[in-house]
Amino acid sequence: MLIYNVNIHSMDNFDSESGYVEIVGGKIAAVGAMERCPSPGEGDVDGKGAHLYPGWIDAHCHLGLLADGLPYDQDDCNEESDAVTPQLRAIDGLYPMDNCFREAREGGVTTVLTGPGSANAIGGQFAAIKTAGRWIDDMVVLAPVAMKFALGENPKSVYSERKESPMTRMATASLIREKLAETQEYLRKKKAAEEDEEKDAPDFDAGLEALIPVVEGTLPAHFHAHRADDIATAIRIAKEFRLNYVVVHGTEGHLVADILAREGVRVITGPIIGDRSKPELMRQTVENTSKLAAAGVKVAICTDHPENPVQYLPFAASIAARHGLDKEQALRAITIEAAEIAGIANRVGSIAPGKDADMVLYSGHPFDFDSRIWKVWIDGEAVYSAD
Repeated sequence: MLIYNVNIHSMDNFDSESGYVEIVGGKIAAVGAMERCPSPGEGDVDGKGAHLYPGWIDAHCHLGLLADGLPYDQDDCNEESDAVTPQLRAIDGLYPMDNCFREAREGGVTTVLTGPGSANAIGGQFAAIKTAGRWIDDMVVLAPVAMKFALGENPKSVYSERKESPMTRMATASLIREKLAETQEYLRKKKAAEEDEEKDAPDFDAGLEALIPVVEGTLPAHFHAHRADDIATAIRIAKEFRLNYVVVHGTEGHLVADILAREGVRVITGPIIGDRSKPELMRQTVENTSKLAAAGVKVAICTDHPENPVQYLPFAASIAARHGLDKEQALRAITIEAAEIAGIANRVGSIAPGKDADMVLYSGHPFDFDSRIWKVWIDGEAVYSAD
């Protein structure tokens, strides 16, 4: 299939005011200028000068775990029976029939990172999935894509009501350290038993097994952290255990932006739209993303759906641009930068040969209020059309 006569914004090394994209088997086979375009045929799409972008990527949300309307039966976001649950997998709770998947596609959001909420110090495994499909196993881009950790107010508020640990920030950090240290010891014993048959392997532990790739650095640790002190704790723990880590939300990141840049921290900011609904959001500002980027911090933008509805991801990026973030950088924060932070840039995030054919066709610039989405493709299949 060809999508031709389009203004291509690739987020890669090729842009064109008049170009084409060739799709074969759900992948992008070629991208080029119109003078090199093969002859269009039946089923090909004339873009009529519209603007073609990579599908938007929401780098952090809870789509499919908190279904539309939020009845109890559809709330699978937080397992509040234990503060440490690394063995939980998002793919075992996702509901692809939720209306919000359709709304995501209609908003041009083609990939999301979704998983457990922030009630627990260690919440479980996030997954990167496409927003089209009826069978989660067929929608997965990468699972697990990250391990969810949470610091600050949320674990405290859940467990302090029960007089259970963690009731303080210190206890939350202690639980995380303890479980990571246990994992290191568990892994050491496993390897020793593999190398010496006379040594006993440790008893199987699902939680520690899930944390092995985290302590080995192959599975990123995503730390929910709003306040600057919680961000500092995330960095401190990550350094102690040599974790590959990302800070999620980073609401007070603008207060320590130069330090985060010095430390090489990656931050997924958001939700950008919303009130200061709890104490640790006291210093929330729509300028957070632009101040972090100006300091040299690598940023992506998220909706934290359902905190912000997932389809408003490009609107969130436009607000960041309106408040100081370069427009191109804002687009990259919901495409290639989000993909790179998530570790899935080999599949999505830009219009380039070999990548999944996930694209969105706009009548104008996505940040222009009057622009409309005309078509959305996921894996080369049209999943939304304005007509």
